[in-house]
Amino acid sequence: QVRLVESGGGLVQPGGSLRLSCAASGFMFSRVAMGWYRQAPGEERELVTSILAGGTVDYADSVKGRFTISRDNATSTVYMQMSSLKPEDTAVYFCNRVGAQYTWGQGTQVTVSS
Repeated sequence: QVRLVESGGGLVQPGGSLRLSCAASGFMFSRVAMGWYRQAPGEERELVTSILAGGTVDYADSVKGRFTISRDNATSTVYMQMSSLKPEDTAVYFCNRVGAQYTWGQGTQVTVSS
């Protein structure tokens, strides 16, 4: 009954911005750490940013200074604002709990290309 629904992806030019959303349900959202992951073709899924239940955030070096994660516990939604996008950011982006993960959602495709 856990559901993770990502949205907001699309095609953008280098230097552009996107805001991804993840609607979560079926678990105690406010009590767990959440993260955004991405997977490029032929690559393993990697954690790019996380936010703890108390609001502490962390970022992979590759996205630090460009991406911002946030959460709204009232709506059980986690967001990721992405700016200064680069072609190497192209991937399918997923949200999930950090650590003990639930069944993955469908992800949302982000393509950064000229």
